[in-house]
Amino acid sequence: MATLYQLHSTMDTLRSATVEMAMTWRAGDSIILLGSTVAFIDWLNAYLNDADIEDIKAIYALADDVAALGVNTTAKLSLSAKLKALLTDNEWVALTQDDAFDKVVTIAL
Repeated sequence: MATLYQLHSTMDTLRSATVEMAMTWRAGDSIILLGSTVAFIDWLNAYLNDADIEDIKAIYALADDVAALGVNTTAKLSLSAKLKALLTDNEWVALTQDDAFDKVVTIAL
């Protein structure tokens, strides 16, 4: 079984949130980025490497959160290459209830 980590962080707390996630990380776990966290995806990837978090099954974000970034920012981030999917609110709820995950952990720093 795997864990779905819901990560809601500012740039200032992203490293701490990643360190917290690393304490219980297992190969095959997934991450959903909430709120403005998706804007820091490149920093997140660097922090994931620093924390030796590997074998990520998927990284998701909410479509509404990405839309709030604006077209130019979204294009510069190349999110389509870094995210498995953009989810609607209904898809997010369904994901949290998916049998593939034995638990959902929210990290909001």
